[in-house]
Amino acid sequence: MPVRIPDDLPAAEILESENIFVMSETRAANQDIRPMRVLILNLMPNKIETETQLLRLLGNTPLQVGVDLLRIHDKESKHTSIDHMNTFYRDFEAVKENNYDGLIITGAPLGQIDFEDVVYWDHIKEIIDWSQQHVTSVLFLCWAGHAGLFHLYDLHRKLLDKKRSGVFKHSRSLTPHPLLRGFDDEFYAPHSRFAEMDIEAIKQHPDLEVLAESDEAGAYIVLSRNSRNLFVMGHPEYQKSTLNDEYQRDLAQDCNPDIPKNYYRNDDPEQDAIVRWHSHGSLLVSNWLNYYVYQLTPYDLSDMSAMTPWESDK
Repeated sequence: MPVRIPDDLPAAEILESENIFVMSETRAANQDIRPMRVLILNLMPNKIETETQLLRLLGNTPLQVGVDLLRIHDKESKHTSIDHMNTFYRDFEAVKENNYDGLIITGAPLGQIDFEDVVYWDHIKEIIDWSQQHVTSVLFLCWAGHAGLFHLYDLHRKLLDKKRSGVFKHSRSLTPHPLLRGFDDEFYAPHSRFAEMDIEAIKQHPDLEVLAESDEAGAYIVLSRNSRNLFVMGHPEYQKSTLNDEYQRDLAQDCNPDIPKNYYRNDDPEQDAIVRWHSHGSLLVSNWLNYYVYQLTPYDLSDMSAMTPWESDK
């Protein structure tokens, strides 16, 4: 089934060329089916690139998914035209009376700034608090994962001496879990961040569960025990070139970056990157949509109290 997107969204042409099933709102309106409603709060600088990455994952599911794009403010973006933002993005005031099946909050290039010093931190907190009453399940990615754990569970991150960048091996929880169905015992995922959460503090928190972790990169998949909040501390949505683009950007800015680990063939930036995370990234988002959104959400989104508690197979 397709992911439903606004008419004329630039990502459509790219996704269709990759045989990702997308459908315009006009076409979807003629189908007698209630699609999942997913809101994406896009905090990344290059909006169109991130839209495409996330829609690629959402489109690899048997569910029809309708997407609304949310911006954190209406200031002009350096990397995305104001016409694109005004055409396809909505302000929080326009959606806050709505309910959604799912919310995705992306990462952000704010890894070295204290949360309270982020200019729109109060707005982030407002949206997170709103989501706990208006959204069936929230997927926090990278920086947003740290922000959500800090705001909802008072867990603090620590800044790293250097940016952690690369594709790292992870091990999954060996206890059967719906979110990990189809996962190998070991799998790879990209990380690109300047901070890290204390994995032992997460494991000791009574309301959280670590489902996947890395010896090098720490906690990767963390789920709240009420199934409402999923924290993914890496970037399953990244395309093949993303880490290289970031590395070249950091080189151009004289940031003296380390070469992304386990990314280039033979760890040589002059050689091609090796993709080894797409399958598990796609599976992660599909499992989230199926088991923690579709299986739990009420048919009538106006009644979030009807959300079905999840009985896991643990």
